Amino acid sequence: MSLIKFIEILAILVGAFSGFIEARSKKMDVVGVFTVAFITAFGGGTLRDILLDKRPLFWVTHQEYAILIFVLALIAAPLIRTLRKIVSERLIVIADAFGLGLFSIAGVSEALTAGMPLFIASMMGVITGIFGGVLRDIVCNEIPMVLRDGRPYAICSFAGCWIYLVMQKAGVPLDLALWSGVLAITALRLLTWFRNIRLE
Repeated sequence: MSLIKFIEILAILVGAFSGFIEARSKKMDVVGVFTVAFITAFGGGTLRDILLDKRPLFWVTHQEYAILIFVLALIAAPLIRTLRKIVSERLIVIADAFGLGLFSIAGVSEALTAGMPLFIASMMGVITGIFGGVLRDIVCNEIPMVLRDGRPYAICSFAGCWIYLVMQKAGVPLDLALWSGVLAITALRLLTWFRNIRLE
């Protein structure tokens, strides 16, 4: 398995986890849990593939991704209430930040593979990173966090994507560049959250 595929799968799992938690907090049934987890995990990548005119969509090509979310939803739905007692808000924030980093770098890498220029590739990374969460919040009848939080979110994704791009163009080994981008986005997001750094 390539590192990019590993990062993509990890991003899907982290995204689905945040979807499970949000859906159960809204007291949704198992269908609702699956739906919210699905759009959180695949929303950003789907929009990226549409914009890049890539067919079939990545989760259609890899049906095992969708099956994995389906199975996890069946298992997770009855366990989330207990899980919420164990999982603190701090851990959820960390998981969300890590998911942002994973999705963003997976997105920018896919765009580069499709031959996109650097700036467009970085924007594809941002879209992949944030759009699943935007759809999750809309379905759960919330103003998307990226629009209401006040703390930099998309900016963290954009900065981390450029760290990856610059390192790659500088000839840094791909694995190091990929993980540096992921960790930079995660660290920036956590810094803005825990230090309460706001744009307003």
